[in-house]
Amino acid sequence: MVTLSKIYTKTGDLGETGLGDGSRISKASLRVAAIGAVDEANSAIGIARLDAEDDMDAMLARIQNDLFDLGADLCAPEDGRKAEGRLRIAGSQVERLEREIDVLNASLSPLTSFVLPGGTALAAHLHLARAIARRAECALVELSATEQINPEALRYANRLSDHLFVMARTANNQGMGDVLWVPGKNRD
Repeated sequence: MVTLSKIYTKTGDLGETGLGDGSRISKASLRVAAIGAVDEANSAIGIARLDAEDDMDAMLARIQNDLFDLGADLCAPEDGRKAEGRLRIAGSQVERLEREIDVLNASLSPLTSFVLPGGTALAAHLHLARAIARRAECALVELSATEQINPEALRYANRLSDHLFVMARTANNQGMGDVLWVPGKNRD
């Protein structure tokens, strides 16, 4: 576990940050961008949880914890020092997301149009979290093009936005309250 007794260290004042293996990299690196995008998705999920209850809140709580696991995974490069034995996203975490997606999606009607972000407050917050999660996934893909990362981390990021999407539809009265896109509706 981590013990933080002092919040600022001044070690990043010149634009570098420390990774979990003790190495230092630029705060403008792809790895730091990916970690930051994951953190932003986690923060958006925290906002969604303000309106979530029961099973939905429990799912989001598990996802938030997983996203800290994902951040820990990303902060210890696969080919870096001290890589062995580090916390990594596991296939079981991806499989749990898939099971939850399947359960939620089973009660939803098939879509006949794209869904606009909105509806209930919870659905709107989940759609925002979904969009941020998709950006985090893109950051992981970009990082993986230049550095080795855990393939399960990519799988998890890919499933996460799907999970948040079906949760948003569920929060919209099982999809009955979805706001549907009407192509060209406002053309003059």
